[in-house]
Amino acid sequence: MPTLRPVAPAVAQALRRHGHRREALVQILREVQEQTGWLPRPALSAVAAGLGLTPATVEGVAGFYRFFHLQPVGRYHLLWNDNITDRLQGSYGLAHELGQRLHIPPGHPSADGLASMGFTSCTGLGDQGPALLLNQHQVLTRMDRQRVRDLAALVSRQVPVQDWPAHWMQVDDQVHRSGPLLGAADLQGQALQATLERGAPATLTELAASRLRGRGGAGFSVARKWTLCREAPLPEGGTRVVVCNADEGEPGTFKDRVLLSRQADAVCEGMTVAARLLGARTGLLYLRGEYRYLLGHLEAVLARRRAQGLLGRNIRGVEGFDFDIALHVGAGAYVCGEESALIESLEGRRGTPRIRPPFPVEQGYLGQPTIVNNVETFCAAAQIAWHGGAWWAAIGTPQSSGTKLHSVSGDCQRPGVYEYPFGVTVAEILHDCGARDTQAVQVGGPSGRCLAAHEFQRRLGFEDLPTAGAFMVFGHSRDMFQVAHAFSQFFAHESCGFCTPCRVGTTLVRQRMDKLAAGLGSPFDRADLDDLDALMQGTTHCGLGASSTRALRDTLERFAPAYARRLRSPGFTPGFDLDAELAPARHATGRDDARSHLEQEG
Repeated sequence: MPTLRPVAPAVAQALRRHGHRREALVQILREVQEQTGWLPRPALSAVAAGLGLTPATVEGVAGFYRFFHLQPVGRYHLLWNDNITDRLQGSYGLAHELGQRLHIPPGHPSADGLASMGFTSCTGLGDQGPALLLNQHQVLTRMDRQRVRDLAALVSRQVPVQDWPAHWMQVDDQVHRSGPLLGAADLQGQALQATLERGAPATLTELAASRLRGRGGAGFSVARKWTLCREAPLPEGGTRVVVCNADEGEPGTFKDRVLLSRQADAVCEGMTVAARLLGARTGLLYLRGEYRYLLGHLEAVLARRRAQGLLGRNIRGVEGFDFDIALHVGAGAYVCGEESALIESLEGRRGTPRIRPPFPVEQGYLGQPTIVNNVETFCAAAQIAWHGGAWWAAIGTPQSSGTKLHSVSGDCQRPGVYEYPFGVTVAEILHDCGARDTQAVQVGGPSGRCLAAHEFQRRLGFEDLPTAGAFMVFGHSRDMFQVAHAFSQFFAHESCGFCTPCRVGTTLVRQRMDKLAAGLGSPFDRADLDDLDALMQGTTHCGLGASSTRALRDTLERFAPAYARRLRSPGFTPGFDLDAELAPARHATGRDDARSHLEQEG
């Protein structure tokens, strides 16, 4: 079994670093685990004592996030990206071979405690998979059979990770088409200076004139959201808060990863512009746990901007303009991409979406008025503050101004990130990325829309096809049932479990899809899928449950033969062997006669 590294020093250091603040619980647990390897009960109890919480509360939070380990893992803990695009590139076969070579039993570390392995939801590396996360700190890209063999040898010999081939850990931006965001010069205060010269009210007017809408998927007016926050009353001694949502967990999306890599200054500048408009002093950037390897890069950017007078006290020499940004690393929970669940996580709790109203712009982080926008939105806001609203509004369409970044992956020659003005057709993107013989495109990730070939002239934009940025391409050789099946497994795994319609509904959908995948389907199961889809619309606590069956609905409508092939008989077919289920009872009673079997008539 893996040996437990010292707990007490790690806990004491993490508590001290975060000032024993209850809202820092997730960060404290993350830092403790980085030192100890996993989170045993003594570590959880020590953290609880240091924060004035019960051990049950701390364990409840730790158990919510998939990157926290309440059981031992290997010293080399390997997690495969489980997005459908990696599956179609053979990730399951590669994982099986790696497990055999390292003698890793399913669900457990190897007997010597050296290695453990599993799967995790999309890691934001769909354009360079199959990919792995190593101990959540390091990524390994473009895995193939030779790399698996070499990786097994390195782990077996316990070669330090820093001595592994550097090109295995290379994450490329793969930008194939740039625009005003990806192609912009580094922002080193230009947008901020323009905001100071223009003034906060006038800059808000420019933002409204730009018609910028949030790029996270919902598409709410940015100027309207910021104005509501600006006008919200402050609690005594409080401040307004600016939160950047860098938790792009939608499978198939990785454009925010690229912006954080090459335009981190623009992200910070957009947040600082927002702080000036709102009078905010606190900024938080919520970095998804899968992007933990970007933490050092972002910390360096923040340190440089503080040294340049672009963050901290009296920014740009303006008395009282105090604003700084702290980094918060998530621990693996798709639902934390929802803004109120993200705030719960920032406060050190389970990422359960809140009941609204009140909305975050009224009562958000620690009860203070809070805006939450994603990485791309802050980049756009910074450019608008610099160049003006009319400039941005002139790009795109009347209802969808500006540009949109698309994360292109799957069956195409040039996967990567593409920036287009809104209004581009699906067919144009397919042409540019080198997709041939395309059967389907999943726009916006599993919660988006699945399109068939006759729809490829549709346009990306809020008036036709809104998208959070994922663009997954599937050729005619792909089984679209298999795609929808993978998405059903994803949503069942990622449900926060708070409400019954989502917790039970996503599980029932997955079970029906599992049954069809096993060749045991019937028209009754098809009808059940339709009923479950209808049931989950409008009954779930947040949008995750309602959107979880969109891919199911679209593939049932557009690719019905993929389902029909799996309907075994016109009558009901059980999803398991009823007679086999009686085997333990027969064994206990010592019976094996004909009358003890279901297929025999009494």
